[in-house]
Amino acid sequence: MQRIIHINNKKGVLMQKLWMLAVLAVLCGNPVFTDDTLTVFTGANLYPIASAPIEDGVLIIQGSTIIEIGSANSIPIPPDARVIDVSGKVILPGLIDTHSHIGRGDGGDRSAPTHPDVRILDAIDAMSDSFMRARAGGITTVNVMPGSGHLMSGQTVYLKTRHARTIYDMLLCDDVNSDICGGLKMANGTNPIGNPPFPQTRARAAAIVRQLYIQAQEYRDKVKTANGNPEKMPSRNLQMETLIEVLDGKRIVHHHTHRHDDIMTVLRLADEFGFKVVLHHVSEGWKVAEEIAEANIPASIILVDSPGGKLEAVNLIYENGHDLEKAGVDVAFHTDDPITDSRLFLRQAAIGARSGMSKEKALEGLTLAGARMLGMEDRIGSLEKGKDADLVILSSDPFSVYTHIEQTWVDGKVVYDRADPEHYKYAVGGYQVYRTLHHHIHGGGQ
Repeated sequence: MQRIIHINNKKGVLMQKLWMLAVLAVLCGNPVFTDDTLTVFTGANLYPIASAPIEDGVLIIQGSTIIEIGSANSIPIPPDARVIDVSGKVILPGLIDTHSHIGRGDGGDRSAPTHPDVRILDAIDAMSDSFMRARAGGITTVNVMPGSGHLMSGQTVYLKTRHARTIYDMLLCDDVNSDICGGLKMANGTNPIGNPPFPQTRARAAAIVRQLYIQAQEYRDKVKTANGNPEKMPSRNLQMETLIEVLDGKRIVHHHTHRHDDIMTVLRLADEFGFKVVLHHVSEGWKVAEEIAEANIPASIILVDSPGGKLEAVNLIYENGHDLEKAGVDVAFHTDDPITDSRLFLRQAAIGARSGMSKEKALEGLTLAGARMLGMEDRIGSLEKGKDADLVILSSDPFSVYTHIEQTWVDGKVVYDRADPEHYKYAVGGYQVYRTLHHHIHGGGQ
């Protein structure tokens, strides 16, 4: 027998219905929903991203995986499934933030301008309220970065926004000591310029980076020559090991860069050393869009909607995404949270579309394009059979300022529900809501 749940906008209604259904199931001798229960979403407008939108669609998940997706007249609803009626709603794949600083992590210190061995996963607070900010914004996967005050500030980490006690509950890799769990954060421009040992000019900054990669090439050659002979192996060097992963294309460089001349420096370095790179911010990307496209390098951009920021970003224009898309660049969006509040991530697509991006590429910039930039497009970024059951339920049109994120699902589980009174506080509270000692959440509220 099918169990039908109707999603309602009113706070607490959905949670009350779920609780009542569970109680009734026990009293009547019927099984309670489990992780393996087939869950069917019906009636929504589906945006698979990898294919055309589906009106009155059916989406079926089981456990953490998408089982089927299609139109109502082509997908039969299995018996004994949990059916969630989302008529009039919109379902998107879980949003992917390619550049964020949530989790209260850090990176390299001021002892040197390059710290490729530093791992931000060693500093993440998995219980930080900032992850709830991301869930409220529909973000299901996030690339958490060290800061940009270094030429190399450390290794990033790719996380699912699951509810967690430790970092292990969020990681997208299996083993932190043997797997590559993220990318490498690099930066140029004014951020890493400073007093020695930091470079004082842009040219010196590029020279330091080049020299370090040359050292990594030499270290890699020594390792290959040793051919596993411990007597010939060079002394273990964590910095070199990280950069070898970059040189071998196993670890993606996520490169902070704003000005057009700094962007060109990144393109030269990538060409010289052959590493995979994603350009981040690219405020003046529109000035060199053809060159970025020719280099076949993707760009993760931010579209701020308030004044302020650094002088390097003075030429950031809303049409940046349009110009990059027109040139053929793969474009994604990011929050750089706290620069843009994670709860407002969805509207990046609307700003991009209003400024000339196609709606298809704008939504792709929140989802599948970001997945490609993390090298995880086979798992996340679109609603497709066999992919992770990460999805966002919207109240209406994803480009409307009046649209709310009603639910966020990660791996087939609800991690944010606007109808839950406690979750609702995170959705509508001011920015201070995420400072742990603030009274809005912890003792009364506004």
